[in-house]
Amino acid sequence: MVALASNRKRSDECWSLNHQTTIPSSYFHTSKKRRFSFGIQANSDKPVPSSNITVSRMSRYPDAKAPFKREVHAPSRGFLRFGLLGRSSVQERKVKSNDFCEKDQIDRETGSVFRRKYDDAKKTALDALRYYKKDKEVVDLDDESEKDAISEDSNTEEVEVVEVGREKLLEETNVKLSSSSGITDVDNGNNLRIDDAGKMLDSLSLNREVEDSSGLEAYKKLLESVERRKSKLEALSFEIVLNEKRLSHLRESHSLKKPAEKAVEVPREPFIPLTDEEELEVQRAFSTRNRRKVLVTHENSNIDITGEVLQCLTPTSWLNDEVINVYLELLKERETREPRKFLKCHFFSTFFYKKLVSNAGYNYKAVRRWTTQRKLGYCLIDCDKIFVPIHRGVHWTLAIINNRDRKFQYLDSLNGIDPIILNALAKYLVDEAKDKRGKDVDVSSWEMEFVEDLPQQHNGYDCGMFMLKYIDFYSRGLGLHFRQEHMPYFRLRTAKEILRLRAD
Repeated sequence: MVALASNRKRSDECWSLNHQTTIPSSYFHTSKKRRFSFGIQANSDKPVPSSNITVSRMSRYPDAKAPFKREVHAPSRGFLRFGLLGRSSVQERKVKSNDFCEKDQIDRETGSVFRRKYDDAKKTALDALRYYKKDKEVVDLDDESEKDAISEDSNTEEVEVVEVGREKLLEETNVKLSSSSGITDVDNGNNLRIDDAGKMLDSLSLNREVEDSSGLEAYKKLLESVERRKSKLEALSFEIVLNEKRLSHLRESHSLKKPAEKAVEVPREPFIPLTDEEELEVQRAFSTRNRRKVLVTHENSNIDITGEVLQCLTPTSWLNDEVINVYLELLKERETREPRKFLKCHFFSTFFYKKLVSNAGYNYKAVRRWTTQRKLGYCLIDCDKIFVPIHRGVHWTLAIINNRDRKFQYLDSLNGIDPIILNALAKYLVDEAKDKRGKDVDVSSWEMEFVEDLPQQHNGYDCGMFMLKYIDFYSRGLGLHFRQEHMPYFRLRTAKEILRLRAD
C-alpha cells in the first residue's frame, strides 16, 4: 500500500466552522497511521478548530471489530500455571470454582464425602485380603487318632476358610467404620460432617502379618519343614499300606470259612525260651547307660554293636542294617559249625541288591567280586538257597534264589509282589554262572513264585523281624511255623544271640 503525503498548507476553509470539506475516503484507507491534529502552530493566526469537527472526523472511521473467538478443544495447563489466560477464561474459571465450592458444600452437608471415603477404605480393605493370615491347625502324623482325622477334600476346606475369612474381614471393617469415635458428628439438622478423616483411615488399618513367601529365608524354612516331614510321610504311607492289608485280611476272615487245619508238629528249637539270666543280660544291654558303649564286635564282618544300635530290637522299633547283617553272619557260622543240620546257604548283606540294581539300572560288574572263590571258599551256584534282603525305604522284604527247587521266590510280610526284583536276580544268576564256571544256565523254565501263605505282620514295625525269621526257618529246612505273637520273643532271642555272637 502507498501512503499519501501532502505538504501543502491547508486553507482556512478547512478550519472554518461553517464550511465542511469533503475528504476522499481513499485517504483513510491508504494511510498506515491515523493522523490527528488537535492544535495549531504558535505563529499561526488560524482560528482554533472546534471539537465537533474532530468528533465528526473520528466517527468516519469504521468500527473496530473484535477478533473471532477460537474454540478451545482441551484445557491448557501451561496457561493456567503461568497466568496466561484471558479475561474470559479467568471469569469462567472463577465461575467453575464457585460452582465446585457450592457443590462441595452441598456434598458435605449431605454426607456424600463420608460415603466416598467409606467406599475407598472398603476397597483398600478388600485388596488387603490377600495378606490375611489364618492360623491353621497342625496335625501330628505320629498320632494314630490324628491321622484318621485328616480330611480327604482339603481343597474344599481351604475355599471355605477363605470365604469365612473374607466375610469376617468385611464385618470387622463395617464395625470399625460405624463405631469409630470422633469421625462423624450429628448436628441439629441431622446431617453428617467429617471432623477428622485421618482418624477414620487409621481405624481402617489392618494389622495383619504379611509373609514374603518369595524370600530366601522363607524358602529355607519351607525346605527344613519338608525334610522333617519326609520320614513321617514315609511312615504314614507304610501305615496306609499296612491298614489296607489288615482290612483285606479281616474281610477275608469274615467272608470265608477256613477249613479245619491239620495239626502240624512245630519244632522246639526255634522256640526255646530264654532263661532268667539271659533275659537279665538283654535288659541290661538295652539300658540307657550302655547306649554309647560297644557291647560286642563281630570280627569277620568288622561290625561294632553298641547299645544304641541294639536298641532297634526293643519293641516297636525298626531293625537297622548292622543288626541284620551281624545276624546273617551268625547264621552262616551256624551252618559251618553244623553242616549236616542246616542247608547249604549263602546270605547276602543288605547292601548287595542296592549295588546290583541302582538308579542307573542293572549292573553285574558292581558286585562281580563279591562272590569270588577266595572270599567265600565255595561257589555260589552250588548253594541250595541264596538269601537276598531287600530294603524298600521303610519296609523289609526277602528274595530267594532257590537252586534246590529251581525257583525264584519273593516273600513279603504284607503279601506284596515285585517281578522286577526276581527278573534282576534271574539275570544275575546267569551272569554269575558264566563268570565263575564258564557255563550257561537256562532259567527260562524256572518258576517265579510270590509266596502267599506267609505269616503276616499286624503292625508297622515288625517287617525286619519277619524277614529274619523267614531266613532262619528256611535255612533250617522248616516251614514258617510262627505268627505275630511270637515277635516279642524273637526280638529278645535275636538280641541274646548277637550279644553272645552265636545263633542257636
